[in-house]
This record gives sequence, C-alpha cells and structure tokens, in this order.
Amino acid sequence: MFTGLIQHVGAVRAVRPSGGGARLSIELGPLAQKSRLGDSVAIDGCCLTIASLDGELAQFDAVPETLRRTTLGELQAGSQVNLETALLPGTPLGGHFVQGHIDGTAAVTKTVEGGQWAECHLKLEDLALAAQIVEKGSIAVDGISLTVAGCDAQQGTCWVALIPETLARTTLGSKRLGARVNIETDILGKYVLAALQRHLAAPPGGAGKITEEFLKEHGY
Repeated sequence: MFTGLIQHVGAVRAVRPSGGGARLSIELGPLAQKSRLGDSVAIDGCCLTIASLDGELAQFDAVPETLRRTTLGELQAGSQVNLETALLPGTPLGGHFVQGHIDGTAAVTKTVEGGQWAECHLKLEDLALAAQIVEKGSIAVDGISLTVAGCDAQQGTCWVALIPETLARTTLGSKRLGARVNIETDILGKYVLAALQRHLAAPPGGAGKITEEFLKEHGY
C-alpha cells in the first residue's frame, strides 16, 4: 500500500528482457538506505519487488502482464521514474490509499501552464475506466496522488491541476503531448461500482437483490 506522495525520482540504468518480461535496474538514491530485499517499491505507480540490491542500485522483475498493462515496457536506460516505498503503520497519509495496481494507461492530450502551476489533460486508453473517475475524487497518475479537477466520462477524459511541488518533485511536469502515463483509480470507487453492477445485474427477487419485501422482512 502507498500514499501517492513521491519520495524520489530515480534513474533507470538498464532494462533487460527476461522470460517474456523484463529485469529493471533502477537507482533508488536515498531510498536505498531503508530498503531491503523483498520490499515493495512503486515505480511510476506500479508496485514491484526488490529482487536484488547493490548499494543504491536495485533490480526489479516485471512480468508480461505488468508490461502489457503499464508503461514500464517503454522504459530504457536514462529514463526517469517516480519512486515511493511502501506505507508503514503510523505514517501520515498525506495522499490517498494507492495499491500500486495499475488499472490502465492514458495519453497526455493538453497541458495548460499558469506560471508556477500547470493543468494536465488526459485521454484514457480504456474508456471503461471513466466510470471510476469522479470530479474532486482521487486518482494516481504515474504513482502521484492527485485530485481530479474535471472529467468527461463519455469522452473518456479527465484533467488534474499540478502545484509547484508536484512539478518540482515528480516527472509529470516533463511529460509532452502524446506521452503515456499509468492510471490507478480510487480503490473505494472500484468496489462501490462493482457492487452496484452486481446488484443491478441480479434477476428480480434473486440473490443480492434488495427489494421492499426484503427490507420489511429484516425490520426496515
């Protein structure tokens, strides 16, 4: 579990094919001091496990499913990535609950600069994800906890405002038009939507269907 507050921007040193997946070598910088083998690290929002650690250089294995669903397959030596170590009990939750399980990707369609701040507009590659995004809700973009400034479910678009701190401490400010980013929608929204879909799909009077008779029978 993560918070979406980026702790360090690391550099990719190497990407090597590995059994249909890839082995990523990434400089953790100061995060290496508190990291151990087997620890989870969010890399551009994708939760991966430290497979080896030599000084500040860590290696991670990305399976084919990860490469298919995220942008990690586009990384190459020299790429910059957002890094966050796993949330510990008692750590202030300054962002929102982020699982590190990427739901899909989006493309940057427009950036609006306003001096020290900026606005980033995104087009979802999987339009079905739009139902999980609401205005003023939370979203993780490349692992960064952000508030949805606006969204259009029919068009599959959303946009977020970036404060100076986000622009200075993450990679999002350097994204150009057409760049792809990882998207993780809010965990609460996923479960609410799934529950509603199952409820609406249940046959009349069937299991899971809440009716007036059911409520009376149970004292409501």
